[in-house]
Amino acid sequence: MDILRTIKERRSTLAFKNEEIDIATLKEIFTYGSYAPTHYMSEAWRIKLYQGKGKQILVQAILNSYQRVGMLPKGDSPKAVRSRESIGNFLLTIPHHALIYYEKPQDRIRNEEEYSSIAAFIQNCQLAAWEYDIGMLWTITPYMHDEQFIKEIGLDPDKHKISAVLQIGYPEKVTRDKGRKPVKEFLEVIE
Repeated sequence: MDILRTIKERRSTLAFKNEEIDIATLKEIFTYGSYAPTHYMSEAWRIKLYQGKGKQILVQAILNSYQRVGMLPKGDSPKAVRSRESIGNFLLTIPHHALIYYEKPQDRIRNEEEYSSIAAFIQNCQLAAWEYDIGMLWTITPYMHDEQFIKEIGLDPDKHKISAVLQIGYPEKVTRDKGRKPVKEFLEVIE
């Protein structure tokens, strides 16, 4: 493993092969993720992994939320039904969805610390997955803020915060390197 090479070569995966990943491999990836810095060793990240038939539960909750927030049409018109079926079928083709959430601390600063450590956890997972030739897409979408969605997947919106959903699978293709800005464009050195 060459961590510097992996950091530069990792890409977000937008299209996945129709092939599930062995659960033992996913557990290894999440274990590497757990070595992220975590304030007070709280390891606040929690994972709901949806795969196989379990994806239907998540996808139905997503479709319900998309209709509530106006991202998908309601009703039984042919266009509305086709739209929902299209999005639903697309989401079902993704081999694994990992919903990352945590229990919200009452303290605002602790909340920021927990969220920051979870972001580091997610990045570690993405890097570890890349080493296994597995791709991920880190998504943040409106349904994560929909209280009814949160309830539908068995969480309490007063107690839990969804940080992200990771779409996981073997890449159908790897996206091209789009490069990065030179660090001098956003680095201010104060001496």
